[in-house]
Formats: sequence, C-alpha cells, structure tokens
Amino acid sequence: MPISIPKLDNQTILLAFAVVTGLAVVLQAIVLLAILASMRKSAGAIRKEVEILRASLTPILFDTRELIASSRDTLISAQVFITNAQEFLTRVSPKVEAAAGDLVEITKVLRTQAGQVQSTVTEIMEKVRKQSGRLDNMTSSFLDTVDRAGGFVSDVVSRPVRQVSGILAAVKAIIESLRGHGAQPR
Repeated sequence: MPISIPKLDNQTILLAFAVVTGLAVVLQAIVLLAILASMRKSAGAIRKEVEILRASLTPILFDTRELIASSRDTLISAQVFITNAQEFLTRVSPKVEAAAGDLVEITKVLRTQAGQVQSTVTEIMEKVRKQSGRLDNMTSSFLDTVDRAGGFVSDVVSRPVRQVSGILAAVKAIIESLRGHGAQPR
C-alpha cells in the first residue's frame, strides 16, 4: 500500500497555522511568565541586599559627614596657625639673624680671651713650678740643717752623759765592791 498524502486545502493550512501560532503565543506567554516570576524573585533579593547595604552605609555616611565637618574646622584652625606662624617667623627672623651675628662676635671674643687665659695660666704654672722647686730646695736645706744640728746636739749631750754614766757605773762598782769586802765574815 502506497501512502497517500491527503490534500491540504486552505482552511486546513490556515487552521494548522492558527494552531501553531496559538501554541507559540501560549509558549511565549509561559516563558514570559517564568521570566516575570524570576525577575520578581531577583528584584526581591536585590531589594533586600539594597536595604542591608543602606543600613550598613547610612551610619558610615553620617560619620563621614561629621568627620568632614570636623576636618574642615581643623583645616581652618591649621590655616590660621600656619598664618600666625608665618607672621611670627617674619617678625622674629631679623632678630634671630641679629642674635646669631652677636653670638658669632661673642664666640670670637671668647676665643681670644680663652687664648689669653691659657697663656696666663701657662705663665702662672711655670712660676708656680719654679717657686715650688725653690721651696723644695729651701725645705730640704732647712731639714738637712735641723738634722745636722740634732746630730750635733745629740753628740754634744750624749758624750758627757756617757762619760757621767761611765763614772757613775765605776763609782757604783767601787761602792759595791767595798761593801762586798767589808760585809764578808773573816
């Protein structure tokens, strides 16, 4: 059996076209509804994330505004301070330069005077050294003289004392020997 292809008339073709078009429109509506549902879900998630982000950024923004305001005040104060410092330096710098010049002059004078004092001290030390040498010689000479005088006095006094001691010892020995002979029984 041969397969026979039915004859399509215009109505059948139009009906088939209308059915395919209707199915395509229904399919497109289903896809669009699925996209709409997905977009609503995504929009809800994005809305939640935006709320969380807003809740965390709001305090930072307020703090930043306050920081900027206080920084502005600080910057204004710093500008005033810098202006005052510049004015002060402008007024003081000639005086500092004059003082530095005076200090250089004072340093020169002090160096000159220090050199003079050094030479004077050197002279005084030389004189003190000479005088101490003389004083040492004089003291040594005096002590040598005292030592010789002591030796002389010792010789002068001790010689007669030894002689007197010798005489007294001889007298004592004689007295004892006389006593000893006279006191013995015979």
